[in-house]
Amino acid sequence: MSKIAFLLADQFEDSEMQVPYDELKKAGHEADIIGLKQGEKVNGKQGKASYTIEKAIGDVESSDYDAVVIPGGSSPENLRLDAYVLKFVTEINEAKKTITAYPPLKDDLINAGAHFEDREAVVDGNFITSRTPKDEPAFVRELLKVL
Repeated sequence: MSKIAFLLADQFEDSEMQVPYDELKKAGHEADIIGLKQGEKVNGKQGKASYTIEKAIGDVESSDYDAVVIPGGSSPENLRLDAYVLKFVTEINEAKKTITAYPPLKDDLINAGAHFEDREAVVDGNFITSRTPKDEPAFVRELLKVL
C-alpha cells in the first residue's frame, strides 16, 4: 500500500480533507497529516473538522511518500510560501509521484499558464485536481487509480 502526505494548515475545506483521508485509510493506505508545526491543531473553515498536525514539514522527507494531497480552502494559501513545503512538493513532482491539489481560482490558474478544464476531476501527468467538494467522489476515484 501507499504512504500519503496530507499537507494541512488552518482553514482547510473540511470535506476536502475528511473524505480523501478517510477513503484512502479505508482502502488500506497509510496517511500522515503534515503541517508547519507538529502538535498544532488546525480547523476546517466550515467548523466541522479539526486535526492535529502529526509531523512538521521540516522533519519529513519527500522520498518517504508516494503521494501528497493538499486540501483546498485557505490551507494552501497558509502553506504556499513555506520553503519546506515548496521543497517537499517540488521533490515529489520531480520524482514523478502523485501531487493532488484543489485549484482555488480559475483565473489565477490561467494567468499562471495552466489549461483550465471544467470537469469534476482532471488527471494531467502526476497531477489530479477537482473543482469543489461535490467532486470528491471523482477525485478519490482517480487518486486511488494512480496509487
